[in-house]
Amino acid sequence: MHHTRWILALVAMLWLAGCASSGPPPQRYTLPGSSSAMTGAGADAARLLLIRSPRIAHYLDVDGIVYQLDDITLTAAREHQWAEPLGRQLERGLRARLTARLPNTRVMIDDGSLEDEEALGLRFEVDRFQGRHDGLAVAGGQWQLRHGDGRLLAMAGFLAETELDADGYPALVRALGRSWDEVADAIAQAVRRQR
Repeated sequence: MHHTRWILALVAMLWLAGCASSGPPPQRYTLPGSSSAMTGAGADAARLLLIRSPRIAHYLDVDGIVYQLDDITLTAAREHQWAEPLGRQLERGLRARLTARLPNTRVMIDDGSLEDEEALGLRFEVDRFQGRHDGLAVAGGQWQLRHGDGRLLAMAGFLAETELDADGYPALVRALGRSWDEVADAIAQAVRRQR
């Protein structure tokens, strides 16, 4: 009998602990699509652009959306999270944006299966992709455009800062999408300059 009471007490404590720690599930977000209409080039496109998977800063490779509290303090939200890893969203989003901006270029993810000496290759690193205490959504990093034989054709750093339309994480995610639009604009211009 004493043994049964002890088990019941333990079950009740575990149940109460579970109730106390369970809160509402986190809100999950995806980056919005490109602000331009997407019109993909066909297999007969004049140029092929292969996008490598991005390298993103370790502190951004988390579920929570990152917010910069001041010049040196960062925090990742617990209740506002990315619906899928940020690196995948940035890669897919950049592909869609470049496809819309480069109608004569077939833009594909570089999975290593295509070997084309004439293809252009895009590598990019993201070391900032966060909200900031002054009401801006910031995307920063660098990109490189290479010829299929490995030659460096162009490279540049980027820093896109977009003002939020309102308070809150939905507005932040939309502003980050507009910052990513700005990055895609700069890369598309560099691709167009290649003959």
